[in-house]
Order: sequence, then C-alpha cells, then structure tokens
Amino acid sequence: MVFCFLRSYRFTEATWEAFSLPNFVFRGVCHPGIFKPMRGIKVKGSSSVRTLVSDGESHVQPMPLVEEETGSSSSVQSTPEIEKNYVHRVYDAIAPHFSSTRFAKWPKVATFLNSLPSGSLVLDAGCGNGKYLGFNPDCTFVGCDISGPLIKICADRGHEVLVADAVNLPYRTGFGDAAISIAVLHHLSTENRRKRAIDELVRAVKKGGLILITVWAVEQEDRSLVTKWTPLNQNGASACALENGLAKKDDKKGAVVYNRYYHVFSEGELERLVSGMNNAVVVDRFFDKSNWCIILQKTL
Repeated sequence: MVFCFLRSYRFTEATWEAFSLPNFVFRGVCHPGIFKPMRGIKVKGSSSVRTLVSDGESHVQPMPLVEEETGSSSSVQSTPEIEKNYVHRVYDAIAPHFSSTRFAKWPKVATFLNSLPSGSLVLDAGCGNGKYLGFNPDCTFVGCDISGPLIKICADRGHEVLVADAVNLPYRTGFGDAAISIAVLHHLSTENRRKRAIDELVRAVKKGGLILITVWAVEQEDRSLVTKWTPLNQNGASACALENGLAKKDDKKGAVVYNRYYHVFSEGELERLVSGMNNAVVVDRFFDKSNWCIILQKTL
C-alpha cells in the first residue's frame, strides 16, 4: 500500500507579513576534487519565487501526482510538478519561519554524528537550515538543499553549502567519510526517485563510509497528526487539494496554510528500497520520533 499525503504548514498572518523573499547570491566554498564536472549537474525548480496578491494568498496551479515513473536516468532526475509545487516552492516561501522552529537536534542523529572518527568529512544532503552542520567540531561538514532560501540561511551562518537536488548530487564519487539524509526522502514522489537519492548518498561516500537515513513513518506516535493529512492516490491529488491549491488563507485563525507533500513510509519499506543494492548493507535500523531510520555502510 502506498501512503502519500499533503501536510498543512501554518503560521500567522503577522509572521507571514514579517518575511519577504529577497533576491540573493549563494556562497559556498569549493574544495578541490569534491565536485563532479558541472555538465553533470542538473537542478530543476530549485529557486522558484512565489507571487503574492493583495489578499495574502498564493496562487500556484497544482499538478497531478504520478506515483511511479519508468525510463532513463534523466527522467528520474527530472523533478515532478508535485514536488516543485508542494515541496520546493513551499520551503522557499516558508524558509525563515521554518528555520526559526528547527533548532533541536534529534538524539539519534546526534549520537551518529558524535560516533564518527575525528577528521571525518560529512555530507548533509537536504540540510535545511543547517542545524546539524558543524554539530561535531572534530568533523568537517558540507551541506546541500534544494531550497535556495534555506541555503542562504546556512551560508549566512558560515556553513559550506550549495543548492543541489538529492537525486543528482554534485559531488565526486567517494569524496566523503559519512553522509546523513534527515527527513528528506519522504518528499520525493516516486519510488525510483527515492531509490536514486539513496544511490547518490552511497556513491558520494568512501568504501566503509556510513549513511544515516530517516523518513517519516505512517505509524505516527501522535495519532492526532494523521487526521491533519490529506491523502493522495496514485491517480493524482485529491479534489480538496486541487481546489485549495498550494496555499490558502485561514481567516478564522489569521494564518496562511501551506500544504507539503509527504510519502510516509510503512515498516520495512525503507529496508526494501535498499535490499537490491550491491554496494551497501544495512548495519542498523530503528524507529525514533515517528521516523523509520537505517544506517547503511558502503561495501564497494
């Protein structure tokens, strides 16, 4: 069974009016030998800016969900419209407020990062506001995310970051000692893209390198959250989601509500995604804070 949802993200109108989306330039420090040739990088829809109208609502036409895709590697790398509208553009719009609420470190992620040998080079793929970048002072961190505004927040804090797509990481093969992907894979709308993102994480680390992956679980500890989800089916977004579009204004609560796309994972699904890999093995799996988590080790 496939579990795909749109989850609402709400913040007050006063907060909404306090933030704007300026034009900006990204900065990042390039280490020789880390990055793939530029012709190998293809990022689609990474910096779309929302257009606001006088009533405070945002109007973006949602597109139907295609749950599975087949074909060439380039088709897997091509960003589906549902991700552009319900992931990329949403995070671009809510980045400052989202970042202000994301500061607590998950203990299991902290334990993983603190267990790495001194001097390790760690990739955070989908780093968000960079809360894990630099967490272990004995390691060197680099980060990437599809959201330009979130990357700007990281860069302003002095982190080494760039805009990149999880399914086409711009790093050379085997450059890192470890990698993390925290709450990222569930934003990818097809199984092929989720598999590709894992392949890219494994490709980017050295033989023996460890990769921690966490994803949202359908088995939520707080069941009240489930009632707030709008299910999607394999034929496309629900009529409700199509009607509401990307965002809506809740006058009663004085808030702007955004919907984000999630593919929530059932028990064992994450392990099944990696079961056919011939260059990595699962060395640990656990359930933590309503997330399914695995640690992979690269073997080849």
